This record gives sequence, structure tokens and C-alpha cells, in this order.
Amino acid sequence: MPETYTLRDSSLKTMSQLIFWSRWLQAPLYLGLIVAQGAYVYFFMLELIHLVTGAGSRTEAEIMLIVLGLIDVVMIANLLIMVIIGGYETFVSRLNLREHPDQPEWLSHVNAATMKIKLSMAIIGISSIHLLKTFIEITNVEVPAGASAALAEQLIIASQVQVKWQVIIHVTFILSAIAMAYSDRIMSKTMLDAHGKAERDH
Repeated sequence: MPETYTLRDSSLKTMSQLIFWSRWLQAPLYLGLIVAQGAYVYFFMLELIHLVTGAGSRTEAEIMLIVLGLIDVVMIANLLIMVIIGGYETFVSRLNLREHPDQPEWLSHVNAATMKIKLSMAIIGISSIHLLKTFIEITNVEVPAGASAALAEQLIIASQVQVKWQVIIHVTFILSAIAMAYSDRIMSKTMLDAHGKAERDH
């Protein structure tokens, strides 16, 4: 009987270690996101050169759309940084940056709950940029020369439908972020109450 228990304990220990070390399978995913961020840097530089070289021949609306596109790239890059650093710190391994002078402020209190909220806010910001770009594009929409009134009306209706769905998606993001923040608040309060009750019982 003792040998059976020893064998079972050894098997459980091996399985536990395997499950624990399986978190390193996520490491290549974060490395892939670093490569993706490099691609966004390349795209940003191309757009910036495109903006500077053609600034004299562009309208204010065209420049604004390009600038919004650059801001969009920056916000996506910020989102990538949060996922790479925060996700690695939370789910893979510690980065041991507590005393590092360049440690980002948000990393000092990162956890799964704060990561969800920060990612939600970043997605809402990106959605806001896309929505603003759509509004500007609709304001400056050009009907092809010689187009019939019916075609012009169809273009306007298509633009309105696009805006409507973008607004719906944007509001959905906001409501989802509020719901996650509220649920995390309830969970935190429940855990604090349970902890306080346990201390009183002792």
C-alpha cells in the first residue's frame, strides 16, 4: 500500500510540474507580438514619411486622417506593450524589474484584473479613433462625377450604416469595460470580506 501511494504521489508531482512548466509555451507567442510591434513601427515610419513628403499638396482633412492613422498605430503599439509585458509578468514569469529605474508605473500593480481593465480602455481608445476617422471620411465623401442621384443616395446610406455599426460596436466596448470593472469590484469586495471574516474567526 505505501508503495502504491508513493507511486501515485510521484505521478501527481510529475504531472503538476509538467502543467506548471507548460506556461512557457506562451513565451513564443509574446515573442511573436514583439515582431508584430516591429511591423507596426515600420508601417508608422512609412506613413510619417508619406505625410511629410506630401504635406504641401494635401487638404487639412487628409492630413488629419493620416495623423489619426498614426495615433491609431501608436495606441495599438501601446496595447501590444501592455499585452507583452503585462501578460508575460502575469502568466509566464516575473521580469524582476521592481528596482529598475525605467520600470513603467502601471507594471508595479499589474494583475489579471487590472490587465483586463487597461486592455478594455485601450480598445475603447482605438475604437474612438476609428470612429472619428469614419466621421471625417463621411464629411468629405466625394460622389463620382456624373453619378446618378440614386448612386449618390446609396453612397450616403452605406456611409450612415457604417457609422451606425461602428457606434454600436463602440458602445458595446464601453458597456463591456464597465461590466468588467463592476464585476472585478464585486469580486475584490467579496475577497476582502472573506479575508476579514477569517481574521476575526482567528
